[in-house]
Amino acid sequence: MKKLFSILAIAALIFAGTTTANATASQTMPTNVQSLVSASTVTIIQDEAASAEGESASFHQNLKQRFIEGGPGFMGIVLLCLILGLAIAIERIIYLNLSTTNTQKLANNVEDALNSGGLEAAKEVCRNTKGPVASIYYQGLERANESIEAAEKAVVSYGGVQMGQLEKNVSWISLFIALAPMLGFMGTVIGMIFAFDKIQSAGDMNPSLVAGGIKVALLTTVFGLIVAIILQIFYNYIIAKIDSIVNSMEDASITLIDMLVDYKNKK
Repeated sequence: MKKLFSILAIAALIFAGTTTANATASQTMPTNVQSLVSASTVTIIQDEAASAEGESASFHQNLKQRFIEGGPGFMGIVLLCLILGLAIAIERIIYLNLSTTNTQKLANNVEDALNSGGLEAAKEVCRNTKGPVASIYYQGLERANESIEAAEKAVVSYGGVQMGQLEKNVSWISLFIALAPMLGFMGTVIGMIFAFDKIQSAGDMNPSLVAGGIKVALLTTVFGLIVAIILQIFYNYIIAKIDSIVNSMEDASITLIDMLVDYKNKK
């Protein structure tokens, strides 16, 4: 916070000093010089704004033009891979973030409820808590009246079910990661075949005859690789998140069994 205030103060001092210097300079300048400087400044600002707008427009137009040049057949499929992959990735990220639980706090609450109110109070705490760890706790507490071994088996079995829920649809993202560049390569190969067909039909090796076809063929590979890179970043984040939740589930399961053993011994 102190650094932020220092930066703001320095920026304010620089702005004030610049404004004062400009005001002093404008007072000492003749009227015709002030008009000339003002006109020049406006012209420079307008030119810079037009140049920036032109660069921004040209980037988007160039990207759109390159996409259209790639052809609707393969480029449309590559775009579909990107859309579906991002939709699944966003859904998984939201689900995993909602599944994240403060396992230490949950374990303390369950232990307090178990010592004060018994199994029913502990199960009520789990029912009021969202996430796979709370569900595993609830299943273990349900079997606690039978034996510790039954509770441990229930925890292990339901932990596998929760892992399946966490990894749901993740394989589709890996499929799109592999499919996008493969479609791009296929578009490139087909484009090269068409280019060689033109050479064969013309009977002459004219670079201008095949340059356009080869360029279009390579565009499918470029966009396929871009899609794969984007989806790979999301995929790695999702896998890391799943691993973190699974580790928490395993630690929480061990903690629950220890709590049940202590509870049984106290009884």
